[in-house]
Parts: sequence; C-alpha cells; structure tokens
Amino acid sequence: MNILDTLTQRRSIRKYKNQDIEQELLNEILKAGTRASTTGNMQVYSIVVTRDEKKKEELSPCHFNQPMIKNAPVTLTFCADFNRFNRWCMQRNAEPGYDNFLSFMTAAIDALLVAQTVCIAAEAKGLGICYLGTVTYTADKIIDVLNLPKGVVPVATVTLGYSDEEPEQVDRLPLEAVVHNESYNDFTEDSINQLYKNKESLAENKAFVEENGKETLAQVFTDVRYKKADNEHFSKVLLDVLKKQGFLE
Repeated sequence: MNILDTLTQRRSIRKYKNQDIEQELLNEILKAGTRASTTGNMQVYSIVVTRDEKKKEELSPCHFNQPMIKNAPVTLTFCADFNRFNRWCMQRNAEPGYDNFLSFMTAAIDALLVAQTVCIAAEAKGLGICYLGTVTYTADKIIDVLNLPKGVVPVATVTLGYSDEEPEQVDRLPLEAVVHNESYNDFTEDSINQLYKNKESLAENKAFVEENGKETLAQVFTDVRYKKADNEHFSKVLLDVLKKQGFLE
C-alpha cells in the first residue's frame, strides 16, 4: 500500500499472532521514527522497548491489565526525556534550564511525534499497532517499573505485532468538524447536531448507550468512560509525577 492507503485504512489491533518481530525489522522501524520532527533537533525523548515476559507482567497492571500488553510481542513506551540532554549540557559547561512545564511539553510533543511516526512505519511494514490511553493515568507506576530517572516521564505506550484479527474501522467525525479555515469557526447547536448525527446513529454506539443505561452517547463519555472525578484524580497524579521528575521546579 502507498502511504495514504496505510493511513486511511488503519485500525487499532488488540490481538496478535504468536510471532516475534525480528530485531532488524524493529530497528528499521525505530530508526524511521527517529526521523520525526523534534524541537530544535534536541530529540528530548526516549523509547523503552519491552519484550521480556516478566517485565510485561509488571507493566500489565499499569495498563489496567489490558490483554494486548502480554499478547503483543513488543511494547513500546515513549517518554518525554530531558535527562539525557541535561547531562550532555552539564558535561559541556552549559547550564540547562529545563526544569519547567514548558520543557515537559516540548519533550512530550517530541515523544508523541516519534510515537506516531513509529506507528506509521510499523503499519507500512505490515504490523499492527494499538495505542494505550492509560499512560498518563499511571505514569507514577510506569516510572517505577521501567526505572525512569528524574527528567523522564512516560507519555505514550504502543503495542506492536502481527495482527491476528481484522476489526472494523471505528467511525470518525467528518472533516468539517475538525478543520477550520483561516480562523476558528465556533459551533452552533444545529452544527453540533449535524456533525454528531452519524456517530450517534451507528448501531454499536446505540448499543453502547443502552448497555450503560444512559440516554445519550455523550452521557456515556461524561458519566462512565471519562468522569470528572477520575479526571481530577489522575490530573493530581500526573502533576505530582511532573514535580517529582523535575518539571515543576
């Protein structure tokens, strides 16, 4: 497939074949990832590769025991990392000033750009990937499992392997919902109704509402999946992590 086909036909893979990924292929994919754009070419990120079964067992609770952590041959944890750059600066008689929130954002953006580039490279090579949205919830625990030093914070985890399923693509909002020309065009009640009409009409989403005993799909998100209390709790956890790891000095 060409690159546009790879992108437009992508889907998250949660079941993988019992087939390892050769180190040469993995290195090729990771090297392609390092060609992603970075702030000032500082490359303030790191990638922790997990293949060991015992380490996967340790990581699994950090991701709410989602089965793909143990099922996938490779798990990649992408980290915002100023530790390496700070050390280089200090060894070259340069005083680093990266103990602040802006620097965390810089490193997090770098890490996420690399993560997505790695995913595209992996899919172009016929592998399946799945992002895990649990990293920022349990960053403190992942730090302990992976022995991440001060200046390093996990921001994304991706499982990688040969697909053992053919899931349907999930829906996406139409382009006009996310693209604004020249300036931001705010939404009206009518435009919101129109933009979410297809999503709300899908059979799987209607079933989702019914299964959770809700009146609308939006209520599933606000009351079940991403609750205010949970958001506030995990926000505190992440802020504590940033302070501990030296980004809120």
